[in-house]
Amino acid sequence: MAVDVGTVAPDFELTASNGETVKLSDYKGKYVVLYFYPKDMTPGCTTQACDFRDQFESFKELDAVILGVSPDSLNRHEKFIEKHELPFLLLVDEDHKVAEMYDVWKLKKNFGKEYMGIERSTFIIDKEGNLVKEWRKVKVKNHVEEALTYIRESLEK
Repeated sequence: MAVDVGTVAPDFELTASNGETVKLSDYKGKYVVLYFYPKDMTPGCTTQACDFRDQFESFKELDAVILGVSPDSLNRHEKFIEKHELPFLLLVDEDHKVAEMYDVWKLKKNFGKEYMGIERSTFIIDKEGNLVKEWRKVKVKNHVEEALTYIRESLEK
């Protein structure tokens, strides 16, 4: 299933790193930065999470919530958050249903091996719940700043 910019973002319900159940629709009235990443504790994912952490207050000032999604367990998310002092929720998508909903569960290749996994992607959802921007096959370097700039510029319109 594909999601299209300009349409209502598919709602979902997942367990969050604080142990609570979170629905995307809970955040109506705020911008949502929904980012999908492959795996806690790996170099690229750690860099990306720490970049979001370092810009957390800037996103908060723009009334934006950051939600990270990966197939990792609740226990692994908790360790990742604790180790890197992440101030935002990570969502557990062990069965990758939400990743499939957003069309980021893909066939990947690494060192000649094929496997299914998350294609690093970020979606910006506006205060009404509409998908307004997407980045697929994200390169970590400067990506968080790009997402922050997009929300800032959207507010100026």
